[in-house]
Amino acid sequence: QVQLVESGGGLVQPGGSLRLSCAASGLAFSGYAMGWFRQAPGKEREFVAGIMFYWSTSTRYADSVKGRFTISRDNGEKMVYLQMNSLKPEDTAVYYCAARTRGISESEDEYDYWGQGTRVTVSS
Repeated sequence: QVQLVESGGGLVQPGGSLRLSCAASGLAFSGYAMGWFRQAPGKEREFVAGIMFYWSTSTRYADSVKGRFTISRDNGEKMVYLQMNSLKPEDTAVYYCAARTRGISESEDEYDYWGQGTRVTVSS
């Protein structure tokens, strides 16, 4: 049974930082591209960042987070991370990690597995 479990969300002030983690189990983790998506209240879920499978360093980011967020993975620990710096109120959302076997995609429909999400609130 495949499980993706996110953690690390919380309340942070504007300009602050958070590091989200996603622990994977039940799949050959290194063979999956991983993505982070988010869904703000009243909005559609959107792509945030993605990282290629195996030991590729290829990544992709939404324009809204470029230069502020960094995605990384540890294949040995079956973990994917999202380091979020210079957070803004508009980054407030539930953040989800997702896995797919065929490279990075910005379309949520193309992901095979999803976590339950972790909530991030950016507010003073």
